[in-house]
Amino acid sequence: MKITYDTQADALYIKLQDGAFVRNKEMVEGVVLDLGDGDSLLGIEILDASTRLSLKDLSNIDIQMPLHLAQTDA
Repeated sequence: MKITYDTQADALYIKLQDGAFVRNKEMVEGVVLDLGDGDSLLGIEILDASTRLSLKDLSNIDIQMPLHLAQTDA
């Protein structure tokens, strides 16, 4: 997962996985899903992010998951 913020566009993008882009789906005004094959969720774009989210809070992301899920076979 990768989260980026474009200050000029005031857009936050949450990339969930790689894949071939197929289409967008706007869920509510300014929140757009990027979908791939079989409607797999590739990413989420949030426009006007500074008015919707506390960007300060986003800079301190806390991810909680069982440790065994975070381990890879690499």
